[in-house]
Amino acid sequence: MLTLVLGGAASGKSGYAESLVLKTALPRYYIATMQVWDAECAARVEKHRKMRAAKQFETVECPLHLENIHLPARGTALLEDLGNLTANELYDPAGAGENAASAILRGLDQLAGQCVHLIVVSNEVFSGGADYAGDTGRYLKALAQVNNALAARADHVVRVVCGIPVYYKGVEK
Repeated sequence: MLTLVLGGAASGKSGYAESLVLKTALPRYYIATMQVWDAECAARVEKHRKMRAAKQFETVECPLHLENIHLPARGTALLEDLGNLTANELYDPAGAGENAASAILRGLDQLAGQCVHLIVVSNEVFSGGADYAGDTGRYLKALAQVNNALAARADHVVRVVCGIPVYYKGVEK
């Protein structure tokens, strides 16, 4: 089963996605896409890792190349989040560059095949307008491409607004 959880910044999407995982049996995997650039990032990652461990998540760090993930057993995976992963794949010299959207979708397909349930968190795009400076438009278009394709494949698509889940596809669990 595939669930896409969308929302704006601080909408509650991550907390809602995590609540869905906590309703499932073990094993539980947290696919973390943040790149660690400095000590502040490292401290944030360690804090979140400890919080998730208490909830019986096994954290898998994957800032690039989802296709390289090989989960040890079938279970539920929470991927947090597509916005980070898209930026990493677009802009990191080791990333997929212009092929970021297609590489991410291939990786998501491969990851979903290893899971009983895959829950993916992503950001809304273009809800704030369409006039963006610099390379931001390229990033938003790539993320929109991934979001749209993933929504078409998903069993459930939910948008979280002010902590309230609104289902666009499938029914609330």
